Amino acid sequence: MKSTAYLQSWAQTELSEIKFRIAPASGWDAKTGTTSAEVLRRSDVYVFCLLHHQDKQTLDPLDLGQWTFYVLPTRILDEQCPGQKSIRLSSLKRLNPLETDFTGLQKAVAACAEGTR
Repeated sequence: MKSTAYLQSWAQTELSEIKFRIAPASGWDAKTGTTSAEVLRRSDVYVFCLLHHQDKQTLDPLDLGQWTFYVLPTRILDEQCPGQKSIRLSSLKRLNPLETDFTGLQKAVAACAEGTR
């Protein structure tokens, strides 16, 4: 899961740019206490979580109605953005992720994991 928001806890003169980190990474092997030489994305599905609410006076991160979720199989990122370290919301949307609210999140993740997306 990757998350971001338009509003931050510090003073802002404008809304934050929406960008998610998607860089492939080395894995940790707890048995050997070493990192893997293999650099890749280590999930089947990415869930991008956007706290879309834009009024600081009424912002409540615990209100799931203030969130939008974008779900995408990792294979699409690997195919379309192989070495890319981050992705902007506009670029993410061009990859046609499943967009959902919290109530549809489980179904969207299952569809992406099963490859029916």
